[in-house]
Amino acid sequence: MRTATIARTTAETKIEVEINLDGTGIYDNQTGVGFFDHMLDQLARHALIDLKVRATGDLHIDDHHTVEDCGIALGQALTKALGDKTGIRRYGSCLLPMDETLVRAALDLSGRPFLVWNVEMPTSKIGTFDTELVREFFTALAMNGGITLHVEKLAGLNSHHIAESAFKSVARALRDALETDPRKADAIPSTKGIL
Repeated sequence: MRTATIARTTAETKIEVEINLDGTGIYDNQTGVGFFDHMLDQLARHALIDLKVRATGDLHIDDHHTVEDCGIALGQALTKALGDKTGIRRYGSCLLPMDETLVRAALDLSGRPFLVWNVEMPTSKIGTFDTELVREFFTALAMNGGITLHVEKLAGLNSHHIAESAFKSVARALRDALETDPRKADAIPSTKGIL
């Protein structure tokens, strides 16, 4: 079973993440940041991973530390649950429409973290949520999950739609990459023999 639990405590946040990569998209996320919970729910549902996140943070300052540290902990949980990555498809991509918005995500579970982010938000806020934190989350996820991740907005006018499309497109790409390749379920998908 590809599961992991990560607990991460700093002077700014306390984060607990439980993940099951072979789940059905069940989610239970409570971070104290409503819009971010909604995005984590989308990530779990569309990646078909079971995800439980509990976070308490210094929200009296702002949402930054909570969102970033959840990305760190989720990346660490993903790495732990993947183990040596035997049998995974490794690569995934998705071109995801949502109303007027179109976002493309492509990723490689290579162990070599990198983020290319070409997503402009037309507003600085979605409700009380700072839109710049979407990038901060994906940076933390990629760096701590060992993911080469490219996300690009091809169309979009509404910041909520753009953010949600980014989470959903990454989720769908992640779903493909995490799945077992039935043609090579016993092998690491690299000529190096290691990822």
